[in-house]
Amino acid sequence: MHALDILGDPVRRRLLELLAEGERSAGELGAHVQREFGISQPAVSQHLRVLRESGFASVRAEGTRRLYAIAPEPLEDAAAWFDPFRRFWQPRLDALGTELARGRRERRLAGERDAPAATQTAGDGANVQDDDNDDNNNENETQED
Repeated sequence: MHALDILGDPVRRRLLELLAEGERSAGELGAHVQREFGISQPAVSQHLRVLRESGFASVRAEGTRRLYAIAPEPLEDAAAWFDPFRRFWQPRLDALGTELARGRRERRLAGERDAPAATQTAGDGANVQDDDNDDNNNENETQED
């Protein structure tokens, strides 16, 4: 079975999403998928078997529990299948990344510009002290004149 055939099923995709977060027990995986998809425990077991036999997941026994983990190699194969098609979306994703970075930079610079003004209007003790010193300096200058 081709990797994309495995990934074409929404239950198996969900199981892989859960496994991408880390190793999980068969019972925990089953509870999630049964709740989300309304399928039986034997149906979940069948999907786990397909993932295991196709190499997408590995399983190990820990006492009476079976712990599943994701196996990255088949996912890498599926990703490689998309390589000839990346030219259709990669430039747009690159442009989006550039625009997001530009927006973050503009927000950061605007925040840096606004920070001194906000500090002055907030009545910060240090700035008030500076203002008082300026007033004292102005009075001293006036008295010297």
